[in-house]
Amino acid sequence: MSRQVWLNIPNIITLGRVFAVPFMVWLVLEHEIKTAFWLFIIAGISDGVDGYLAKVMKAQSTIGAYLDPIADKLLLVSAFVILGVQDLLPLWLVIMVVFRDVAIVIGAALIELLTRNLQVSPNFSSKVNTTVQIALVAAVLGINGLEIEGGIFLVDGLVYTTALTTILSGLIYLYQWGRTISQANGG
Repeated sequence: MSRQVWLNIPNIITLGRVFAVPFMVWLVLEHEIKTAFWLFIIAGISDGVDGYLAKVMKAQSTIGAYLDPIADKLLLVSAFVILGVQDLLPLWLVIMVVFRDVAIVIGAALIELLTRNLQVSPNFSSKVNTTVQIALVAAVLGINGLEIEGGIFLVDGLVYTTALTTILSGLIYLYQWGRTISQANGG
């Protein structure tokens, strides 16, 4: 078996996204929302760039496959929490989003423990939910940081869309896990 090089350009870019998280949190705490917005945008672009480079450079690695979604979740969950703490997002939504992510991690661990057959790949509803979450964070940071008038209607729409997609994707995960456990038990 060939040894994979874990420290490659795509993984360095992904690590950069991980290290950007505390800076983004600090910027929001310091009310440097405009700079936090641009850092969030750069982090988002880096997510696409690292995946593209991994394919083009044939530098896909096991560590990268785990590190990339971890970096994305760290960025999004941190953004939701800090925006909630700063009263830029409703706390009920922050709790819902964080609870869903924690529940997914716990559910995945339980599936692995019970079945020894965890299939790690986000479902379509989860991808839609992540996209809506990214749009919401970008809108909140952009509208507040760039002082865009009238953006509250966009944010309100994205808040309720995020809530809906968070609930739906959570329910779909529960259904899929139930089926996986049932199949593992011969049912």
